[in-house]
Amino acid sequence: MVTFLPFKGYRPNIRAGETIADRVSPPYDVIGEEELRQLQSKRENVTNLTLSPDADKRYTQARKRLDEMIADGSLKQDEPSYYIYDQTFSDGGKTYTRRGLVGILRTEEYSEGNIIPHEETFSKVKADRLNLLRDMETHLESIFGIFPGLGKELDRKVDDSARLLYRYVDGNGVEHRYSRICDEGLCKEISEKLKDQKMLIADGHHRYETALNYAKENPDSEAKQFVLCTMVSQDDAGLVIWPTHRLIDAGDIGETSAIKKIGKAMTMTEVTEEEMESRLKEHLFGMMFRSGRCFLLDNTSDDGNVMMRLDTYAAQQKILYGVYKSDEGKSKISYDAELGSVKKAMAEKKHDAAIVLNAPCLQTIWDLAGQGKRMPKKTTFFFPKIWSGWVFYRME
Repeated sequence: MVTFLPFKGYRPNIRAGETIADRVSPPYDVIGEEELRQLQSKRENVTNLTLSPDADKRYTQARKRLDEMIADGSLKQDEPSYYIYDQTFSDGGKTYTRRGLVGILRTEEYSEGNIIPHEETFSKVKADRLNLLRDMETHLESIFGIFPGLGKELDRKVDDSARLLYRYVDGNGVEHRYSRICDEGLCKEISEKLKDQKMLIADGHHRYETALNYAKENPDSEAKQFVLCTMVSQDDAGLVIWPTHRLIDAGDIGETSAIKKIGKAMTMTEVTEEEMESRLKEHLFGMMFRSGRCFLLDNTSDDGNVMMRLDTYAAQQKILYGVYKSDEGKSKISYDAELGSVKKAMAEKKHDAAIVLNAPCLQTIWDLAGQGKRMPKKTTFFFPKIWSGWVFYRME
């Protein structure tokens, strides 16, 4: 039920004195200031295209640079192809490999039921990304989708056909391998197989919705109806989801008062930090306070609201909105997917409180998203992130 096609990708032409590390980067929205400075010191790094707006928030200079890279051969164009993106990484003492199939996805309204979102988005981010698309007329970064899969026979054909283009091990020890599939018959088999499937957006809701808005602006351009997309099978053994914890700057809401109010909304058990971390499980999440006090909160709900099955939703409704009134601007919420970083920030008393969540279950995400339910922002963190710069989709 989705249209997912091979395309004539533009990709790095690595020359003497260069490596693929000079061209690629993590996605734009997870890069810190120092990392960005280092990446942009490399003239042809993708961040010089995705994160270099002019003073008026447009990307005309970045477009000029992209055109130059094509003209001078820094980027070369393939014949219609799919690409394979393998990432091998360690998590929790185990080693995994996640495989993504890269192509272009026809955008359509969520109401069609074929492309399924699972999180709310921030509108101000979409405005900037729309300016980027208008000026570049190129998809520089991929969205990340989850689909039922190709099946064993087609997976085997992909293994036999894929030809390695690039290999890179990043600073976190993640090995990235990017390969190409250009066999015309196999590409046709893949696109036919995908016609019967739906896709859940795992990461890149902003980019997808921006691409859809851009497609609507350009109804007469077939090329502009598509977005660059990396699809991972729902059965992939490397599909690892981290929780995204909430850090709270409470404003005028005191700790003692907050604990009392939370205790009326949920069952709270005071524990040590070590106990809290070891006993986390579905429907039982943790909370840390500036004073050092830690609690386990029971999210078992019998009120009939299916969304309460999700810890992030229960935490949002009962604590962030219900107690800290973050929806009214009375407190500030920030996000961190790394528990070690959260614990360090709390030990240094940088925040008033932190909500320590469990990784959401993929099946729960599918079930709720399939019912049209949108989860709170930053419910999921699919690890590792899909990096950018391997291939571009120029809408021509």
